[in-house]
Amino acid sequence: MNTPLIHPVVLCGGSGTRLWPLSRKALPKQFAPLVGGKSLLHLTLERLAVLNADITCVTSEDHRFLVKEAVENAHATGLQILEPVARNTAAAMASAALLAEPDDLLLFAPSDHHIPDAALFARTVRTGVEAALAGKIVTFGVVPSFPSTAYGYIEAGEPSADGRSQAVVRFVEKPTTAVAEQLILHGGYSWNAGIFLVQARTLIAALRGHAPDILLSCERATAAVATDGSFLRLDRAAFEDCRADSIDYAVLEKHKDIAVVKFEGLWSDVGSWNAVASLHPADDAGNRLSGKASALNSRNTFIHAPHRPVVALGTENLIIVDTPDAVLVAGAGCAEQVADVVRKLSLEGCAEATEHRRVVRPWGAYDSIDLGERFQVKRLTVKPGGKLSLQMHHHRAEHWIVVKGTARATCNGEVTLVRENESIYLPSGAIHRLENPGKTVLEVIEVQTGGYLGEDDIVRFDDTYGRCGPVRTLADASPTQASAGSGANAVLHAPIRR
Repeated sequence: MNTPLIHPVVLCGGSGTRLWPLSRKALPKQFAPLVGGKSLLHLTLERLAVLNADITCVTSEDHRFLVKEAVENAHATGLQILEPVARNTAAAMASAALLAEPDDLLLFAPSDHHIPDAALFARTVRTGVEAALAGKIVTFGVVPSFPSTAYGYIEAGEPSADGRSQAVVRFVEKPTTAVAEQLILHGGYSWNAGIFLVQARTLIAALRGHAPDILLSCERATAAVATDGSFLRLDRAAFEDCRADSIDYAVLEKHKDIAVVKFEGLWSDVGSWNAVASLHPADDAGNRLSGKASALNSRNTFIHAPHRPVVALGTENLIIVDTPDAVLVAGAGCAEQVADVVRKLSLEGCAEATEHRRVVRPWGAYDSIDLGERFQVKRLTVKPGGKLSLQMHHHRAEHWIVVKGTARATCNGEVTLVRENESIYLPSGAIHRLENPGKTVLEVIEVQTGGYLGEDDIVRFDDTYGRCGPVRTLADASPTQASAGSGANAVLHAPIRR
């Protein structure tokens, strides 16, 4: 028979604390460049595009532009379902199934796994099609290469009628080392990769039978879905009422009609820095180096150094991760405890525990280069055609210096082209906007000065990316701020250039 169309659905949740400081709450590991300069999400999208380049992603409101950018960079297409709050995989999968056609064959895949052989993965997925069309939930088990305690296991039973899959006997939680060794010796177990192939109607029926409360909440959330371009926003109130649970606990451990197809290629959930290290080749001393890393008289040391030279001298069994604003040095045996470090830093109020110096925005990104009393310096990169919101700041003035490209600057209604090596001054209270009218990336150095420089000092009047309400005018500003803007007109209409 002709192979039916498979509809990939990528689950983009996760906080990323185990790969701190590269991965943080504001930029979880699936978005961080980990393999060959590409993120795990980018690689996942490329892998799934072998089956179908029209890919649905389920993600949070906070990460929607990161996901959309990854979809575009991977030359894929598709919708992004936005969850108002995190409710684990059962709700995410239920929402995707409810928004699909009943007969759609859905392939659910995590966004943060690494599978280098995309062709083998695609062939393995197609092996499970017949079982999925027969009404089974098909899961994919990775043939284990060692007795891991970091993964759950699937026990396979009798071959299915199609001869291409096996019935699932049971799911085994992450075992102890002794139990993991017994499972490997038994030979009938595989690692649970958390990848599922199932018809939408089959998954909905299974949820109705085992987790009707989750299904009901998701039915209400998807019935009131709002469309914004490629974004589908679930109803907040209905989704917040949903119970948080994984698909494993909510459905799979109770469901009887599950098949497993074995995947014999390389696979990693990249769940720790040791897992990241294993993605890099080792030298004769067991060192694994990335970026500008060097190791002298060292053994079994992993260094992640994408930005500047980092040298390990006389070290052994170490993990060293360098980022622009935080450095991790850990014993290789402590890799699983990194999340504890993040919790400690968060309790201490350390912003670097959750936030990156570089922040991605729908129009591009900004990098906070320097910060002192009453000043902050940022480097803005604006994508071709990108534009910041029309905005105002109550407590700070800004000075934009264009270092690459040409900017279109709006200041209190006056539009000016600012070219390389030119600048424009924006007093506090001025209503302003920065745009990139060109076809190459615009780079701007922004110098902020004032008594308060927080990101929440912003009033948006208009925004291309739907981050504010109805279009506002200068009259909407407070009388003090409106007056301040008018009084600065002599400066605003005569931009300073050099």
